[in-house]
Amino acid sequence: MDVPQHDPAAHAASVGLDPAKLPRHVAIIMDGNGRWARAQGKERVEGHARGAKSVDEVTEECCKLGLGQLTLYCLSSENWKRPKPEIDFLMALLKEYLLAERPKILAQNIRFTVIGRRDGLPDEVLAEIDENTRLTKDNTGLTLCLAINYGSRAEIVDAVKALAERVKSSELAPEQIDEDLISQSLYTGGMPDPDLLVRTAGEMRVSNYLLWQISYAELWVTSKFWPEFGPDLLHEALRDFARRERRFGGLKTETPGPNP
Repeated sequence: MDVPQHDPAAHAASVGLDPAKLPRHVAIIMDGNGRWARAQGKERVEGHARGAKSVDEVTEECCKLGLGQLTLYCLSSENWKRPKPEIDFLMALLKEYLLAERPKILAQNIRFTVIGRRDGLPDEVLAEIDENTRLTKDNTGLTLCLAINYGSRAEIVDAVKALAERVKSSELAPEQIDEDLISQSLYTGGMPDPDLLVRTAGEMRVSNYLLWQISYAELWVTSKFWPEFGPDLLHEALRDFARRERRFGGLKTETPGPNP
């Protein structure tokens, strides 16, 4: 594969970012498509279509910055409660996106993957998901992970059931179950936990998204709707992340003062 040549550190510096302080994994709750459309006097589906362009722009920028992983909350397991015409449009948009983005993710050396339950997704969407996953499984650039038909509680339930089956079959003893084993049993097994969780549209909640994985993630919320989100706002979030001191439950590092 011919991989585009670029210098992530130089690009980061050119937009005012310290390459040494970038997160390895950014997760985003993409919220506000419908409200953006309403504010523009448009149909909700037009907000989803514009939101897909933001996905493209942000993914490309993450590649340029050399980030390790971008995980996007595309469709929650609760979103099926929306009107059927909107769901049908979302499925058609998802299929179109998977097809249209295929040449780009191949050219950018992106590894594509999806988390969530497959139940309920149309066969034609599953086929495109599987094809993108297959074609990019050996790529070494950004991991682009889409959370589709995803709910974190359901993910944890599925992990617990899988571990229970292993105990039942005597493959695993209960005392062998620890945090690492649970992490490996989640849909995200083998992926790093998010360092930064971004949410658009000003909502102060995590909406059943990566509940186990974001235990120590830094949170950044913007009032802007997802269709308004692009590289500039991503840079703003990354600059704020770089200023934070991640303690992982420890004490704040203090600069020693002079001896008395």
